[in-house]
Amino acid sequence: MISDRLFVYGTLMRGFDHPMARMLSAHADFLGEARCRGRLYLVKHYPGLVLSENPDDVVHGELYRLRARDELLHEFDMYEACGEGFPQPTEYLRQMLSVTLDDGSASEAWTYVYNWPVTKLPRIESGKFLAQ
Repeated sequence: MISDRLFVYGTLMRGFDHPMARMLSAHADFLGEARCRGRLYLVKHYPGLVLSENPDDVVHGELYRLRARDELLHEFDMYEACGEGFPQPTEYLRQMLSVTLDDGSASEAWTYVYNWPVTKLPRIESGKFLAQ
């Protein structure tokens, strides 16, 4: 099954005055606050998620249901510079992961995982981009 859900943890979240955040809120249904297993790093003015097996590593974000999944995923692939035509390795990769909503229910969702080295990047210990 190809998910119509998107987990966002940075500049696409509500409260950001960004054209892509506005596009997401206009064309997707907000399902609630959610979290996934991973580590969050501050790349520049935006964060990067790196997956982790450690249950103590948690990244907080928001879960959306995309109304026009294919068209929106294409737009976000271009925004995250990992769509067709971008040089490899791209900064982000879109992949499926398991996210947990605040009510404890789990869902599979697309997200953008950071794909470049993080050795020199500061970690956002809280896992919350907006709280850093």
